[in-house]
Amino acid sequence: MTDIIQLLPDHVANQIAAGEVVQRPASVVKELLENAIDADATSIKLIVKDAGKTLIQVIDDGKGMTTTDARLSFERHATSKIKSAEDLFQLNTKGFRGEALASIAAIAHVSLKTKTEDAELGTEIIIEGSSVKSQDAIVTPKGTSVAVKNLFYNIPARRNFLKSDAVELRHVIDEFHRVALVHQDIGFLMYHNGNELFNLPKSNYRQRIVNVLGGKTNEKLVPVEEETEVLKLQGFVGKPQFAKKTKAEQFFFVNNRFIKSAYLNHAVNSAFEGLMKDGYHPTYFLKLTVDPKSIDINIHPTKTEIKFDDEHTLYAIMRSAIKHSLGQFNVAPVLDFDRDANLDTPYNYQDKRAAVPSIEVDRSFNPFKDEVSTSKKESFSYHKKDNTAQWESLYVGLDRQEPSGLKNIEFESDSSTDSMFKDEDSKHGQTTFQLQKKYIVSTIKSGLLVINQNRAHQRILYEGLLKSITVDESVSQQLLFPLKLTYSTTDFEIVKQLKGDLECIGFVFDELSDNDITISGVPVNLTEGEVSIVLEELIADVQQEVPDDNFSITDLMAKSLAKSMAIKSGQPLTVEEQEHILNSLFACKEPSVTPTNKVTFITMSSEELDKKFV
Repeated sequence: MTDIIQLLPDHVANQIAAGEVVQRPASVVKELLENAIDADATSIKLIVKDAGKTLIQVIDDGKGMTTTDARLSFERHATSKIKSAEDLFQLNTKGFRGEALASIAAIAHVSLKTKTEDAELGTEIIIEGSSVKSQDAIVTPKGTSVAVKNLFYNIPARRNFLKSDAVELRHVIDEFHRVALVHQDIGFLMYHNGNELFNLPKSNYRQRIVNVLGGKTNEKLVPVEEETEVLKLQGFVGKPQFAKKTKAEQFFFVNNRFIKSAYLNHAVNSAFEGLMKDGYHPTYFLKLTVDPKSIDINIHPTKTEIKFDDEHTLYAIMRSAIKHSLGQFNVAPVLDFDRDANLDTPYNYQDKRAAVPSIEVDRSFNPFKDEVSTSKKESFSYHKKDNTAQWESLYVGLDRQEPSGLKNIEFESDSSTDSMFKDEDSKHGQTTFQLQKKYIVSTIKSGLLVINQNRAHQRILYEGLLKSITVDESVSQQLLFPLKLTYSTTDFEIVKQLKGDLECIGFVFDELSDNDITISGVPVNLTEGEVSIVLEELIADVQQEVPDDNFSITDLMAKSLAKSMAIKSGQPLTVEEQEHILNSLFACKEPSVTPTNKVTFITMSSEELDKKFV
């Protein structure tokens, strides 16, 4: 029998490794940005074309590499970060496996330019599919520039699995956020197709968060800070009233590395218990500093999962620290209902000394000075009281007089006024009833009909919105004053993507620039106060669904807007409104289910009712 086990060629092994490390363009962005940070860069520029499918380039002003280091960096398991297995538990850098550049070079065209500070010339290496095409000495500034072109060019199947440019760009921006947020001492620039998306100068942590997510984020943040022997915690959490339906603004950083941890996330949620509505998630930007020996980050290829030595202690510290911050800044409610908030002493007054009050005395004050004038006033007022009988006599006998000209006045009876809603049904009485402000009850030939008013209105709005979007029939109402809304860069890109479809259903946009949106018209069945809520829920649904083509975006938008704009359970309805929902529902193409396939109504036959009384 012949031997069947053989060693894989290097280029095949690199492609297999690339399947774990490089899943999409965002994975390349993460690896290259982390390499730039490890090189002690103070300024990093990210250039992306076609959401990273055509080009991903990272330029930094870090230490650079020598010619030998530049060549070795593309070999598998070549790294400067560790020398022994024990070093895995003393990691203070981002990359350490030595697989990233080798994996990227196996599935793309890579161009590397690098130079150290004391070298006269730099090095340029061009690699295509793990094959070195050229290596030359060039003139280049200090630092490193890595350009990755035509990702997955030699693996068409993997390239076909990539999503649309809008979706892939969203993932690239997410990875950029995860790196840029925690490294506020580094300046970041990001360009996509020649347009500047982010320009983040060096700043403090709070300012970096505001620069990344928008100017209105500052008022939403509550600082959190705690330091113990096992953990140093600092960062910010969002106020409960600004909670979102998505987990997009939730960031944990352990030793300046972004991680995902369901256990720690539960600690944050428990601190917000009772402060948020169901279905909403808190916003947080928390940096944890722990001993590198107490964590293991080498358990997942993307290094976003970490094992902690003592998770229970971290859970307790984080939960209590967040609760303390929410209470300290009067975000969490108190149980003392008779407490006067004006008597609270701010925390920043604890070390402030009390000011000594100054006393001023009016030495010219004489309490007996106005005795004479007071007696005159009393006698004068007594004299006026005697004259009250003269003017009171003017009203004597008025109650017995009857005004002239009022005898022939006739008053119209209320019963003679007819209702403007007079119809045939009113002759026989009311045909629909509202039950518990949630259901509409009506009679049918076979028995009883019960309609869920919220679900029925969702179906009615959904079909109407689909028709407006596809047929381009928009009816809008102009706002007296234009409404200006501010979003983060990611949310702003989603609104730009949906702008055409939103205009088809009645939205009128005056301006979209610098993450600001100015709206001058809204659909007729939407109030001005509901606009921001509807758009935020739409953005959240788009982020969760991650659609690929225009049809799915259109359908998703109609579903999301119908859900947001539908009348809610608990809202009282007039008889005319009940009948309108009833008639409109059965005029729909699919009246029996909502856009998300939930039942809108049930029927109960007279036989079923009879059985209830047996």
